Order: sequence, then structure tokens, then C-alpha cells
Amino acid sequence: MTTPVPTEQRHYMTPGGHRRLRDELEFLVKTERPKIVEIVSWAASNGDRSENGDYLYGKKRLREIDRRIRFLMKRLEDAHVVDPGSQQHRDQVFFGATVVVCDLDGTESVYSIVGIDEADPTKGWISWVSPLARALLKLREGDVARFASPMGERELEVLEVRYESLIMPEFDPTA
Repeated sequence: MTTPVPTEQRHYMTPGGHRRLRDELEFLVKTERPKIVEIVSWAASNGDRSENGDYLYGKKRLREIDRRIRFLMKRLEDAHVVDPGSQQHRDQVFFGATVVVCDLDGTESVYSIVGIDEADPTKGWISWVSPLARALLKLREGDVARFASPMGERELEVLEVRYESLIMPEFDPTA
């Protein structure tokens, strides 16, 4: 499920995230939609459409594909692509930063601040609109981030800030 972008803010994403959305759009327009249109046309030629499962499912699937295509087109149109590797101010946390932090227990964690559509907590990729990312933005090594988490108020010390290109997985139509 995708988190909506606040309307008053830009839609930031990495080059890899942009490529992935563009690949998904291309797949839907050039492959998936034509395949479903063909199925719907075939099903419609079979006569009674009111009880024709292929026709009814195909029309429903077409609406879903068209909705996703519109979403992706808007998302890509509004995208502000930021390459973390070209960040000029490397001593401060901005979009695209990979940040090493330490909590009060001494446990270190690594987070990369990415676009809304790119977030993957299992990889440590957090959305730039998340509470943790918002708390880290503009901090430097040695600063302490304070933020509200599901476990309550937390503090994390910034140990390292670096900017590196993130390797986004390729778009997989079977996923």
C-alpha cells in the first residue's frame, strides 16, 4: 500500500525509485493492459456479458490497471529525482542520506532516507516523511534526534552521515 504524498510538499525519489516506477508504467501500458483488452474483447464476443466471468473480471482488472497507470503518470510527473551520490552538503542529513545511529542501549542501526514509494523497513530504507526521517533531517554527526515512535519517545545519536547510490530492485511484474 502506498502512502499518499502531502499535497504541499514535493515528491522526492531516488533515480532507482524513479526507474522502477517508470518500468512498472511501461509494463502496464505495453504488456498487461493490451493482454487484458484482448481477453475482454474475446469474452465480449461470446455473447451474454452479464454472467460471463472472463468479461466481468477483465473489465474490473482494466479499471484497476487504468487507475494504477493514472497514479504512476501523476507520480512520475510530480517527481523530483535526487541522486544521493551528487549531494553537495555531505556533513548534514538530507534526502538520500544513509545515517548510522545509536540508541541509548548502544545498539547501532543504519537508515537510508528515500522516497515514499521506495521505503522498505526490512532494508533500513525509510520514507522521508516518516517521523524518524523528519527527526534526522538537517542533523550532523554527534547530534541527537528525538522523535515519537510506537514504543514511545526515543532518542538516537547520529554517528555517521554518508551519501551513496542505493541499489533499488528491478520492477518485477510477478511480485
